[in-house]
Amino acid sequence: MAGYKPEDDYDYLFKLVLIGDSGVGKSNLLSRFTRNEFNLESKSTIGVEFATKSLNIDGKVIKAQIWDTAGQERYRAITSAYYRGAVGALLVYDVTRHATYENAARWLKELRDHTDPNIVVMLIGNKSDLRHLVAVSIEDGKSFAERESLYFMETSALDATNVENAFIEVLTQIYRIVSKRAVETGGDAAASSVPSRGETINVKDEGSVLKRIGCCSN
Repeated sequence: MAGYKPEDDYDYLFKLVLIGDSGVGKSNLLSRFTRNEFNLESKSTIGVEFATKSLNIDGKVIKAQIWDTAGQERYRAITSAYYRGAVGALLVYDVTRHATYENAARWLKELRDHTDPNIVVMLIGNKSDLRHLVAVSIEDGKSFAERESLYFMETSALDATNVENAFIEVLTQIYRIVSKRAVETGGDAAASSVPSRGETINVKDEGSVLKRIGCCSN
């Protein structure tokens, strides 16, 4: 991913949100992607935190502004406001805690209630390194993703498995949707361009390197 421009020089700015129950590893996914760091002593996020990272996609500099929303119930009223303007989301559950997987449907509903219906969503089964403790199978993750038309990957923030792949795939799909719209309208897409509410976009046909279901589990 060479050829980045200075921090304030980018072609597109995309807002992503990390959602899911407390303790599933959202903050460590964020720190692994943006700073290549992992903290075993990581504490629950209070309210909302965010970080940015720029990368090159098809010769364009994409700046991702990634918001880490607290998973605890008492912060839901705070974090709901931060869904506004998001064009992508990573919905995270912990593969060792089945309850976090069961709650993914509620998080997805909340996300869709507060964002454009065509938001690009990646379902993430985190902590894949803990194979001996797995409570949610890859097949269960794939099934949920297929049912809800989501992308799917299993990741490990601890050993960095698929973390970069997950973020890059979401950002690439957003970029392709926006750039495709720019071509169709015959003009430049604004950095904040998002699909119009109610419009159908078939992301499956965007020519992704990774397929929608079961693309990247080890």
